[in-house]
Amino acid sequence: MNKPVCVVCGIGPKNGAAFARKFSAEGYRVALLSRKTDYSSTLAEELGDAKAYACDVSDEAAVAAAFSAVRDDLGVPDVLVFNAGSGQWGNIEEISAADFERGWRINALGAFLTAKQVIPGMVDKGAGSIIIVGATASLRGKPFTTGFAPAKAAQRSLAQAMARHLGPKGVHVALLILDGVVGAPTGGEIKSLDPDDIAATAHFLTTQNRSAWTFELDLRPHLENW
Repeated sequence: MNKPVCVVCGIGPKNGAAFARKFSAEGYRVALLSRKTDYSSTLAEELGDAKAYACDVSDEAAVAAAFSAVRDDLGVPDVLVFNAGSGQWGNIEEISAADFERGWRINALGAFLTAKQVIPGMVDKGAGSIIIVGATASLRGKPFTTGFAPAKAAQRSLAQAMARHLGPKGVHVALLILDGVVGAPTGGEIKSLDPDDIAATAHFLTTQNRSAWTFELDLRPHLENW
């Protein structure tokens, strides 16, 4: 039997690597998509049944080319984990229009473009999961998140619209709301979100029975002030 395929968009040494390692350990062939492949290529070699692809998720042509290569090399994706994210910190007087637009293009447009690439195959199979990594900034704007919160809010609304449309077609769309600093605990009290635990939760969402699907799930360390 062919292995299922997971695409992880946004590869770094924290969440991105943890998602890739978790799904690889669960028997998936993993496509690693990121703007640059220096780190992701090394990670792909470590995992074995994985491949790195250069892709700017805010560029429609680049996304189409990358996913075409993924389908040719690994097969039709069964899972998409959208972990790409960016935002310029500062208030409205400090950030530029370009900063504001860049955050939206990566967080919201990127999720839109990558989802469009996997939806047809998932709908054809009547199964599949799209996991989007969000943030508490999507729920409220603060002065210093002017270049980030609106983009994450748009991403959250997009995820909700997709979930409502695709659920009846058998495709599970879920949003992880991360609240807190991401980083492996260094001992003592847990004050940060462990990437491995985030990845374990993402994988769990893909295993849920469709009689009880989760759309939105908050994750925060137990000492986070919320």
